[in-house]
Amino acid sequence: MTSPNSRRAHVVGLGLIGSSVALALKEAGWGVTGVDLDDATTSLALRGGVIDDTALSDEHRLVVIATPASFVADLANAILEEYQSDDLIVTDVAGVKSAIVSAVSDARFLAGHPMAGSELRGLLGARSNLFQGCTWVLTPTDATTPKTYGTLHGVLRELGANVVAVKADDHDRLVAVASHVPHLLAGALMNEASRVAEQDAVLLQLAAGGFRDMTRVAAGDPSIWPDVLFENRVAISQSLQALEERLSSLREAISSADHDAISADLVSAASARRLLPGRALNSDNLAYLRVAVSDRPGVLAAVTMAASEMLVNIYDIEIAHGIEGKSGTLLLAVDALRAEEFSDALTSRGYEVGRE
Repeated sequence: MTSPNSRRAHVVGLGLIGSSVALALKEAGWGVTGVDLDDATTSLALRGGVIDDTALSDEHRLVVIATPASFVADLANAILEEYQSDDLIVTDVAGVKSAIVSAVSDARFLAGHPMAGSELRGLLGARSNLFQGCTWVLTPTDATTPKTYGTLHGVLRELGANVVAVKADDHDRLVAVASHVPHLLAGALMNEASRVAEQDAVLLQLAAGGFRDMTRVAAGDPSIWPDVLFENRVAISQSLQALEERLSSLREAISSADHDAISADLVSAASARRLLPGRALNSDNLAYLRVAVSDRPGVLAAVTMAASEMLVNIYDIEIAHGIEGKSGTLLLAVDALRAEEFSDALTSRGYEVGRE
């Protein structure tokens, strides 16, 4: 982790997510500077104490790019070229990852995506606790060093996020189902209700909790979504096609009064919904695994991706380097109930694992 006098971060893009990152970092004790393309937004952030200054310097150890996805790679490359410190880490918060990761080859860049948001918009909707309990995806590559991953993981845990690691391509495929398509569906449902309400205004008075829950994200800032959706168009189109087929089957089951088919669908959905992760842990429910690894790029990515594949959350991570710099030990804090299973999985992959 960084020392107190090096805890300086810079945020590029001061919308809802960028400003929330700035506020969360400040609450965690970081000095935060930042800038936005809109000068009025930058001035507002300064006056409101969201950022302390606007200048990026060699003293900064973290840069968070919170712009639309199409701008991230160019900004990251420019910053990494200008600031050559080995201690600098650059990350982003864009909702798509593959194109960005393939365009930035510097090992000091580690792409990310917090699965968090709000129906509120812009800087005025920002809050320091936005990332408490959220899943924050990191997409390490073979070039990612243990130092970069471990440091950024620690920072994000300070913000209250649960960190998972997946490959960039997998992120885009999975987030199409978990985030992008749900946003499109919320918009479609809201637009259909609005159309019906033109003739039957009482409809909106009948909107109960379920409708409001399903359409809440439709109230979010629409300006940020086209960029994300077009960047991930292939995965989104595939997901929409699969969903269209599922809806078609439901329509046929309703039309034919197929009670068994509808019941089976609702039962399976209810069961799947109950399995969604969400259990919070305190330190008494954590186990600590010591994993011997070679001190080289890519090894930490392999371990953390194995955890993500098993739905094992790594709540904290420390890296102890070997004396000769050729090997090291990862100290992983994980759910005690999953520790043995995860340990066995790592052992089967050739790692030497001990438990504290």
